[in-house]
Amino acid sequence: MASRLSRIWPTLYRARLSSALGSRCVSQTPKSSASGAAVASDLQPVSPAAHDSHGHAEVSPFEKNPDFHGFHHHDSFVDEWNMRLAFFFGISVAIVVGGTFIHYLPDHGMRQWARREAERLIKQREAEGLPLMTDNYYDPSTIVLPSSGEE
Repeated sequence: MASRLSRIWPTLYRARLSSALGSRCVSQTPKSSASGAAVASDLQPVSPAAHDSHGHAEVSPFEKNPDFHGFHHHDSFVDEWNMRLAFFFGISVAIVVGGTFIHYLPDHGMRQWARREAERLIKQREAEGLPLMTDNYYDPSTIVLPSSGEE
């Protein structure tokens, strides 16, 4: 088990370290393989003064949108504001308007009416001196029973 852990530990350590720092590492150096893929340094002419101490070229934030949100391909300012507006109207306003709509829906199943009616009947029975509930749901004097001879 220890030998397996020692083989995987450098990979786990790098993954944990890069996620903890919250940065992303993008290499802009040309690849040595003959894959034929275009690299950012191949596409943009770089002056020798633009190189830093590690040999990487500086990328202008106006030529490339690293935080693309899917609203505008070329302009990062428009892309960010379109994203903000979409989330504001799509989430905030939808929650407020949707919550207000749900709050003011009519009484489903007439629950509020049933409670008010029950409270009114309780007050009426207390004022008349009657018990709140009787043994019989219906008044036995109003029930018509069949005679025993008709069976």
